[in-house]
Amino acid sequence: MIMENVRIVFIGTPVFATDILRTLVEENYNVVAVVSQPDKPSGRKHEIKPTPVHELADSFHIPVLQPEKLSKEYQNVLDYQPDLIVTCAYGQIVPETILKEPKYGCVNIHPSLLPKYRGGAPVHHAIWAGDKETGVCLMEMVKAMDAGKVYAKRIVQIDDDDTTETLNLKLRKVSCELLKEELPRYLNGELPGEAQDESGVVIARNISKEDEFVSFKNEEINVLYNHIRACIDWPISYGMIEGKRMKFYKVRKEVINHTYQEGTILGLKDHALEIAAKNGILKVYELQLEGKNKMDADAFMNGLGRSYIGKVFE
Repeated sequence: MIMENVRIVFIGTPVFATDILRTLVEENYNVVAVVSQPDKPSGRKHEIKPTPVHELADSFHIPVLQPEKLSKEYQNVLDYQPDLIVTCAYGQIVPETILKEPKYGCVNIHPSLLPKYRGGAPVHHAIWAGDKETGVCLMEMVKAMDAGKVYAKRIVQIDDDDTTETLNLKLRKVSCELLKEELPRYLNGELPGEAQDESGVVIARNISKEDEFVSFKNEEINVLYNHIRACIDWPISYGMIEGKRMKFYKVRKEVINHTYQEGTILGLKDHALEIAAKNGILKVYELQLEGKNKMDADAFMNGLGRSYIGKVFE
């Protein structure tokens, strides 16, 4: 098959998806159009900033469509007469009207080992759950969320100090490798796909504002640690102390027995702010107290932090 003859529409929005678009272009696929979420105001000046996929598509001189609701504005996509649609982290449901049109169907790059973690936040949930591995699937797009056949997958190890940020970097790299190796086989009809086991479905709902709060009283050290690193680099978790939020940007854990009250700030040790937790100590290396700038633990303890020793998180 001559890949240049296959008309592809790519659908995606965030940074993660830019690697997939770049790979398609570098592998000489014929990307005739890109669909991305509408551009939104950003920063203090609320200037309109293009989505990462929009920005990359512009650099490749590929036409970009940005419908408010793809379910109502699908015809502009179909006008490009795609033979194949490739999606990755778009942020809207792709309507069945689009899914049924391309000759070679619609495929999605999804960063989990399906059927585990269907939904919008699979990387966050894999870390929060304390999983030791996750992966990437090349899968069939169907009407139900992330429920189609899996054509190919790659496994990625999750290290104990991985955050959503670092794991995303691993998954982005593996996603590109998966696409390079398996998309030609898919187009040649060599990947029949395997139906997902519905009994193993786990939904990875989007992270909410409520998920940002961590409780030293209720979360055992391993759960607390996984919760915090799942929120790095977004949305960043916090604890409440003296009526103020303290955000945690870089943490480690030490699993030990102790007699301190959970949530007590113990002081500074080896450049880390130590906080007692159930069955261990949380070591905070970078933090931000409400109303202050982000700083490392040394800077915090050289200033206001000294007055917080002995105080207890809510």
